[in-house]
Amino acid sequence: MTPSLPLLAVTALVTGLLGAPDREVSPIGDVVEHVAGHASGTYWTPQRMARAVPIGLLNPSVLPPVARAALPPFARAALPPAAGLVVAPDQPARRPSGTTGASRTRQAAAMPPATTSGMRWAAGGSVTRTTGRVFLTLNGVDFSCSASAVRSANRDLVVTAGHCVKDGAGDWAENWTFVPGYDEGRQPYGAFPARRMFVAGPWSRSGNDGYDVGMVAVDDLDGQHLTDLVGGQPIGFDPPRSRRTYGFGFPADPPYDGERLLYCAGVPHGDPQGQTRDQGLRCDLTAGASGGPWLSGFDPASGRGMLTSVSSFKYSNDHRTMYGPYFGAAVRDLFRTAERA
Repeated sequence: MTPSLPLLAVTALVTGLLGAPDREVSPIGDVVEHVAGHASGTYWTPQRMARAVPIGLLNPSVLPPVARAALPPFARAALPPAAGLVVAPDQPARRPSGTTGASRTRQAAAMPPATTSGMRWAAGGSVTRTTGRVFLTLNGVDFSCSASAVRSANRDLVVTAGHCVKDGAGDWAENWTFVPGYDEGRQPYGAFPARRMFVAGPWSRSGNDGYDVGMVAVDDLDGQHLTDLVGGQPIGFDPPRSRRTYGFGFPADPPYDGERLLYCAGVPHGDPQGQTRDQGLRCDLTAGASGGPWLSGFDPASGRGMLTSVSSFKYSNDHRTMYGPYFGAAVRDLFRTAERA
């Protein structure tokens, strides 16, 4: 069984046949970078943000037969034969239960569950400032994703999914803007437009799920660097597997609306399909959560942890497990390039 491809990855397989945009290859490893076109300060109005489509929703019936025929076998296999939906992360499964009843003590109410497949994050802390929504335009369509501010040399770096930055072998995103601390339409720290974008070579060439990571250096805001304003989570590489992990994001497909920060928590496992080196986390979050941070060694009291993956995809036969790429040498090279931009 192959993973359900994100909308951007599937589109890339088609648009890539028409030629890729100009690109610059970094001298540090296999990294592809792009000078971003600045988003107009008036582009992302509240109304336009509200209409943005969560990345990952694909109705395969909109692909013409010639485009479907152009896809390689593994991509065609990921598309259902009828006009159903393929969602990456995926179609919503059951609605998470949220709180299960009144807590017996105040202390219990203040501590979020350490294992959940999807709940609103209400404990506060650093993660509410460093995690945010991404708004971008691709092929004339406005989309939303999730992302996290990270500690970096340039103090301006955001980490998200590759498909929230570049359409695999196709186009780069335009009007890319990060809104840290987003909450029900509020933008307490402002909006940070992209200035340089980075993805790993295997993602740029073929939309390889194992490298579905994007990093974006953003402009400062009125002279303030991003992480000077909101802080940043540390990023880790070659992490031990099967460590308890918290995954955060802004899912915007029903039953969610993208307006609140939600999370999943548990112990991730390997890919049972053997298609990737990714890890899977039980998680009901839907499209729009793509690119949200996975934090290991996470402290719920402070809201801090080590960024060791991002939400990437779900298999079409398992809507309850989110997969995230392993942060190995390729992601380390990506970070070393991006933090110097």
